[in-house]
Amino acid sequence: MEIVSIVKSKWLIVLVVVIALLVVTAVIAKKSVRTEIIIPAPVGAIWEVLMDEEGYKDWNPVLVPLKGNLTDGAVMRYSWRQANGESLEIDSKVIEIKQNKLLHQRGGTPGILTFDHRYQLFSEEGGTRVVQSEVYRGIGVLFWNASQMEPQYQQVNEALQNRVLSIASE
Repeated sequence: MEIVSIVKSKWLIVLVVVIALLVVTAVIAKKSVRTEIIIPAPVGAIWEVLMDEEGYKDWNPVLVPLKGNLTDGAVMRYSWRQANGESLEIDSKVIEIKQNKLLHQRGGTPGILTFDHRYQLFSEEGGTRVVQSEVYRGIGVLFWNASQMEPQYQQVNEALQNRVLSIASE
């Protein structure tokens, strides 16, 4: 009887250690991507395009809003066109908007895989520096190849530039 309880307690200890490792990994596991572009246009012109939810379908090759509004606290539903050509619907909560400076959103499943996405705008001589960054957290980052995101976000930056410049030339 005592051997059975010892074996059970060892398995319990192993189980507790495995769960603790999974929890710690879910909290500290992280990947990130950062892209930037300098667009020869004023900050306000770029901000106007970023805040026009309806217009995304005309220029953004990766993320197109399906429902919601870009306002603080709102939940947006997007169609995310992945690098492999498939589309996936994702929800994102608008965390913070600072006019002409920051559009900050988060989404995902805590502990599993979350994203923290930002567009930041910086006025520079000759235009605006647009920095697009995203941080992924959760145990899912251990099994997910985030390298596909950098070229996709670079495509978004270039499409944003094309949209802003085409509006300016109208």
